[in-house]
Amino acid sequence: MSRPRPAWRPAPRHGVPASCVALPHDQRWPRLSAFLAWRLPVLDEAQWQARLAAGEVLDAQGAALAEDAPYRAGERVWYWREVPGEVDIPFEEALLHLDERLVVVDKPHFLPMAPVGRYARHTLLARLQRRLGLTELTPLHRLDRETAGVVVFSRRPEDRNAYQALFRERQVQKVYEALAPYRPALAQPLQRRSRLEPSPQRMQMHEVPGEPNTETWIEMLDHDEVHAHYRLTPHTGKTHQLRVHMLALGAPLLGDTIYPVLQPEPAPGQAPDFRRPLQLLARRLSFTDPITGEALCFESQRTLAWPVG
Repeated sequence: MSRPRPAWRPAPRHGVPASCVALPHDQRWPRLSAFLAWRLPVLDEAQWQARLAAGEVLDAQGAALAEDAPYRAGERVWYWREVPGEVDIPFEEALLHLDERLVVVDKPHFLPMAPVGRYARHTLLARLQRRLGLTELTPLHRLDRETAGVVVFSRRPEDRNAYQALFRERQVQKVYEALAPYRPALAQPLQRRSRLEPSPQRMQMHEVPGEPNTETWIEMLDHDEVHAHYRLTPHTGKTHQLRVHMLALGAPLLGDTIYPVLQPEPAPGQAPDFRRPLQLLARRLSFTDPITGEALCFESQRTLAWPVG
């Protein structure tokens, strides 16, 4: 059974939304700092004590907790995620559209959508909240950190469900472009339908027998003797769908660090190889606005490195 959503949350800080942690009914921790170091070990207890002393951990009513605050089972505390040695992403997002309901952005490669894992401040959501001052901003869909292109955000909570329903009900048309090896068998447009499930290999999906749950339309736009420029139109939205479909057709995307072989991530604090972005671009996204009835179409201004040098 899921916990009820908190009735109040602090405003974002430096563009990073506040996170909430519930204190379990367990008395093994004499101090709150000891529990936080156990539950959120990205910081040790001394670092959590420093954050408490700086007023950066709040109780459910918004009051700052003291450095030596006792552990109180059953309560909630708020904090803002920070990642020691977080890598700066040296590429800028571009604003494509802004109105009272939507923000549409052209995301660069390597930039995560929202705070997660090794990233907190250097994410698209955090950047936009700092840039626009919109604390209620929420992504309506997601792109992988490695993928560039069009992303749509909702500004107002009261509109959000109407827009999210478009994505759930597949009423949003998405078009991607990709660079991959040239395969003569892909010269004619084709449809790839298969069943994708999580692979035993961490972070990967794979095709398995069974009723298809994914569908992609694949067209070759141009090619030389080695590489090709493809247009990919997904009619479903499974994780890594485009990567797996192209891999299954013998044309893994250039710059992919997950398929066919998962490459080790850089050490904490070490930047990825910015010279080798994944050659996948969310080129275009279109839908009928559920509130105004207007036909909307947003297109990325970015390009892939074609022809491949």
